[in-house]
Amino acid sequence: MTESLSRGADIAVVGAAGKTGAAVVAALGGLAGVRRVVHTARRPGDHAVDLDTGAGLDEALSGCRGVYVIAPNVHPDEPALVRRVLAAAADAGVEHVVYHSVAWPYTPAMPHHVDKARCEDLVRTSGLRWTVLQPCAYAENFAAILDGSASTVELPYSPDARFSFVRLADVAEVAARVLVEGPDIHHGATYELGGPEALSVRDLCERADEPVSVKQVSVDEWMSRHGQSLSEDGRVRLSAMFEFYDRHGFLAGNAVFESLLGRPPM
Repeated sequence: MTESLSRGADIAVVGAAGKTGAAVVAALGGLAGVRRVVHTARRPGDHAVDLDTGAGLDEALSGCRGVYVIAPNVHPDEPALVRRVLAAAADAGVEHVVYHSVAWPYTPAMPHHVDKARCEDLVRTSGLRWTVLQPCAYAENFAAILDGSASTVELPYSPDARFSFVRLADVAEVAARVLVEGPDIHHGATYELGGPEALSVRDLCERADEPVSVKQVSVDEWMSRHGQSLSEDGRVRLSAMFEFYDRHGFLAGNAVFESLLGRPPM
């Protein structure tokens, strides 16, 4: 990976303060040519920008050959954010933009998924060389089950809804590979990234080392306990997602994922 990077300029990870962006930075191996681009500087070496206005993006992306773009969760206007990043990338002469989307992006019942579908269209029509990643739900969303620290879990949707859970580290590994190998290999590709099994949260609880009970509560009840820090727009978007999960679950294919990893997803 280091050898591949040495032929070009830096790689910027826009949204590096979040768990996904941080995982992509880690998967790139802490190389000197990786720039953490964040909304507010968190530590020395971060490139502070205002993602809501684009201020600082031109400087942050100057000299980069690749850019990974992930927006904050349930952002109120992700297409505008991505449009600003694409404009700055074009001005900086970036060779390759990798956009972090989601499986099932065009799903009218989930407004924040539809925003990602709009962003995919912006990326594909930007004139830049691009790749889109579409991961399914993270297993780490239920870290308390996985690490044994939870004895009970409340869900705002059916405990039996099925998901193709993916590990964040696997998604980050694929992102790093795509960024390092670059557009000569990955331009024009859209990769759906699903886990190896269709599992429910009840399944996860039953596989835990210690007994974990799972209970479905109403969306309003869940929001009153866990969504107090969200904006009204964020609550609306998450509520729509939970109602969709309750009816349909959230599955994705894993054949491409396994091929990119060179092994089955964890």
